[in-house]
Amino acid sequence: MTSGAWNDSIPGIGTFFVGIDVAPGRYRCEDGKGGWWVRFTGPGGGEPVGSWPLPPGPTEIEIAPTDFAFETHVSTYWRRIAPPSAPEDGSPAEPRPVADPALRAELDTIVARRRPLLWLAPLTVLGIGVLGSPLLGSLWLIGLGMLAVLVALGTPSVSLDLRRARELERRRDRYLTPQDFDDEGRAMLSRVQAAVDAVRDSEVNREGLLDSVDNAVTLPRQEWEIAQVLARQSKLRAEQEELGGGAMLPEVEAAMAPLRAKLEVSVEAVTRRVEALERYAERVRAADEVLHAQRRLEAIAEKAHEYDELVADTVRDDLALPAIARLTEQSDELVRTLRERLAKAAEAGGELPPPS
Repeated sequence: MTSGAWNDSIPGIGTFFVGIDVAPGRYRCEDGKGGWWVRFTGPGGGEPVGSWPLPPGPTEIEIAPTDFAFETHVSTYWRRIAPPSAPEDGSPAEPRPVADPALRAELDTIVARRRPLLWLAPLTVLGIGVLGSPLLGSLWLIGLGMLAVLVALGTPSVSLDLRRARELERRRDRYLTPQDFDDEGRAMLSRVQAAVDAVRDSEVNREGLLDSVDNAVTLPRQEWEIAQVLARQSKLRAEQEELGGGAMLPEVEAAMAPLRAKLEVSVEAVTRRVEALERYAERVRAADEVLHAQRRLEAIAEKAHEYDELVADTVRDDLALPAIARLTEQSDELVRTLRERLAKAAEAGGELPPPS
């Protein structure tokens, strides 16, 4: 998968980290016959749940924002059909993990260097069988031949996934999980991700109408940079609470005051950045509304000839012409409105601070 930008599909075989490789949401596989999947839930993916074997035909799976990874082994691919479900109790959704957009490509490069060595494993097993067959007989060679087939089928994918997971753990500073934020930080990150998802999932974005803003690059970078600041703020708030616990001498209170003020300045700055992202998302939603209205009007216009025939059969032609002209004017007006709102969306995207 492309680093720094999610696709709306997941390959049928492999392990994919949520928030790094794939977006949470509901996915559909058109034929999962005989395959299986595992969702690694809980902190660090320590509570896996899965299903095997999958029945013939379509199957669906919900990947939650709090999942660590998703492992799949099916003959086709998974397609994202809906965003993640809201919590049943009405509480705010937990933010998803956030990663440095360059991390996936880095992991893939490291794993790719190891791939040739993994494919030597079945050859090694088969070589041992050939060397041992004069002493141990043909059954030995047949047994090791079958083992070599199993190794060839299973070793590369399993070993590469384990290798990728180990390398990911070594780069703990390159991704953040909900546990890295306090309540204030999680609430702010949820706002960021809601705005990012609104732009990413919008129709005007999917159709490339926001071509002046490279959302595939800009949005993941904005999310990562904001998340880093929020995590640091969360850590400093916890430290301040620990230092400020209980009664404090005036001298200690005086020493803490400038630290609190500096933290507040940082909070105000990142809040302005989040609000700029939300303004961009709101402009994109407005453009989507006009696009949908325009398409409804186009569908109406396609049916207009039937009404023209009806009018021509019952009243004079000159009564039909103004109605058609009004329909054309409405279409033109919607097109002008769409262009204006797309321009405003692009303007709002340009207000985002440039990624560092």
